[in-house]
Amino acid sequence: MKRTMTLNLSPSEMESLEELCRIKDLSKTGVIRQALRLYQTASSRVSMGGKLLIEDEEKKEKTELLLV
Repeated sequence: MKRTMTLNLSPSEMESLEELCRIKDLSKTGVIRQALRLYQTASSRVSMGGKLLIEDEEKKEKTELLLV
């Protein structure tokens, strides 16, 4: 069963959400659902001892992201 919620965002957070909606051609709900799935997956992997990395192949750099 789907449930409804109210979400309060700052103006800059709303701008970011709207920009992602335009870029990804998704609704606000769609972007937030994807973000939640991504965060859930990352959190699960980190809790099992994994690391969350962003790699820049051109510069041969890896940056570790920390989840709080």
